[in-house]
Amino acid sequence: MKRARSNLLSIAGGFFCLAVLLGSGCGRGQLEGEGTPGEMVYFGETSKIRGFDPIRAGDVSSALAASKVFEGLLQYSYLDRPYRVEPLLAESMPTVSRDGLTYTFRIRKGIHFQDDPCFKETGGKGRELVAEDFIYSMKRIADLKNGSSGYWAFNDRIVGLDAWRESTGGEAPSDYAAEVEGLRALDRHTLQIKLTRPYPQLLWILTMHYSFAVPREAVEFYGKEFVNHPVGTGPYILKSYRQNYRYEFVRNPKWAETGRGDRYPDRAPPGTDPQLLADAGKPVPFIDRIIQYVIEDSTTEWLMFLTGQLESSGVSRDNWDAVITQDKMLAGELAARGIRLLSSPTLDLFYIGFNMDDPVVGKNKKLRQAMTCAFNTDEYIRFYNNRIVRPKGPIPSGVSGYSDQPSPFPFDLDRAKKLLAEAGYPDGKDPATGRRLQLTLELGSAENPEFRQAAELFANFMEKIGVVIKLSYNNWPTFLEKMERRQAQLFSLGWVADYPDAENFLQLFYAPNSSPGPNHANYSDPAFDKLYEQIREMQDTPGRTELYRQMSDIVVEDCPWIFTMNPLAYGLQHHWLKNYVYHDFPYGMIKYYKVDGEERAKWKAEYGKR
Repeated sequence: MKRARSNLLSIAGGFFCLAVLLGSGCGRGQLEGEGTPGEMVYFGETSKIRGFDPIRAGDVSSALAASKVFEGLLQYSYLDRPYRVEPLLAESMPTVSRDGLTYTFRIRKGIHFQDDPCFKETGGKGRELVAEDFIYSMKRIADLKNGSSGYWAFNDRIVGLDAWRESTGGEAPSDYAAEVEGLRALDRHTLQIKLTRPYPQLLWILTMHYSFAVPREAVEFYGKEFVNHPVGTGPYILKSYRQNYRYEFVRNPKWAETGRGDRYPDRAPPGTDPQLLADAGKPVPFIDRIIQYVIEDSTTEWLMFLTGQLESSGVSRDNWDAVITQDKMLAGELAARGIRLLSSPTLDLFYIGFNMDDPVVGKNKKLRQAMTCAFNTDEYIRFYNNRIVRPKGPIPSGVSGYSDQPSPFPFDLDRAKKLLAEAGYPDGKDPATGRRLQLTLELGSAENPEFRQAAELFANFMEKIGVVIKLSYNNWPTFLEKMERRQAQLFSLGWVADYPDAENFLQLFYAPNSSPGPNHANYSDPAFDKLYEQIREMQDTPGRTELYRQMSDIVVEDCPWIFTMNPLAYGLQHHWLKNYVYHDFPYGMIKYYKVDGEERAKWKAEYGKR
């Protein structure tokens, strides 16, 4: 995701702070005490958050925050691998018609929204969740006035929803009372979704924040401030926040009052660490309070981790050799302190994108190919301590459709210079003016030194063929706004999988998904679009996998992206964080984590001041 999953990561301090990738984290909470005796407090890290409204949580940090407060019909099973979808606010998995077009969900009874002043009719008491809440929430993401970047998940999928969306484009207030044939409440607790065509990914989509249930009362009561005043059914409520510094979540008392009955998993695949089932069947959430901080300095993060003020930490480039041995094991001194090294492949891709609307880079395929050939793969991998691989296309390893064929545009400076000349810029110069080609690369995470160094390295690569790269740094929210408004020439971005299907990556090149949708390259190719419209109705078959490969080949040839890296996740974690397991889709999973405060206190007494 850059988003929800539609998932998007910038490179965090210490390469990937484990919190951003996996939902766990680091923090400054110890500076404020560890809470009352017996209270289970979790201190975490986050990047800057755009807000808590699910329809606007298009980046990973915002989606992780929203998923503490809001919930959807379905969720991923925490421990099962391969990944499996299971009911959350739904009573059970849906009934599906024979033609695969009608899904009927029974909503769990007795689920209530958190108490909030927006519920005037009940004197501030949170009312019961009903089927109409899901219809309202899906209409919100379709409403053109809301400008959500997540409508790609429902575009041309639900009967009547596209037409309702078009009706919201004028100045008149959007009519939420208007009926949409494909979204019906058959009774208070039965929701029916009718599709225009088969949608094999629908169940994955319904785990995402774009599908979370939002109460109409809260949206109308808080207006524009709803983005900072979330009201949901989830395990936590937002107690307080200081934007871009500190966010505090506490247990949602409604879970106890209404007897939610949500419990820790009681099964896991063979070979799972038995400790992960120590709390099988116990009520969740375990943690009473979550405090998360925006930490922008990897040096501060590392020093606090070493003194036990952080529960987990990334591993920066500068610390890599001191922390990780040549065989990718944790250094002995850290292991002796009970610190754990976690590593895993990811379903994430990072890239330099070309804005195809731009008259210079968008209209010149030879130029894009030349810059791709100028990207020094080996040097970039060394820069990241050999913990990344260079992607060969838009589908990551581990997903059906991935191709291990060599790239048609490997690092080759001689070929890059030849392609650049064919593009009209011999020696990197415009023959008409004699001026060198100068391009602007938009970047987020301006405060991150490692990110800056990587950008400067890319600029150095391009300098070798005579192309000048001007670096433009933004904070994360501003950067995303530039992408959505098509105000970029080149941009550095990443996509974290929303669900384990190549379609989720290929939709990044589908023309109707152009900005403000997730296709920020604004790429358009009729042959690709035709294949995409074909595969998005197909079930998982060898035939669909073959079409995935054909689509990947089209993208690789056109070079709307320079594929830069597929990272391996490395992070350190103190032993007092329990029940943690890597999950590519960690949204809402913090309810399963557990913190042993006594173990933390003992460790700090022994090691915290060394």
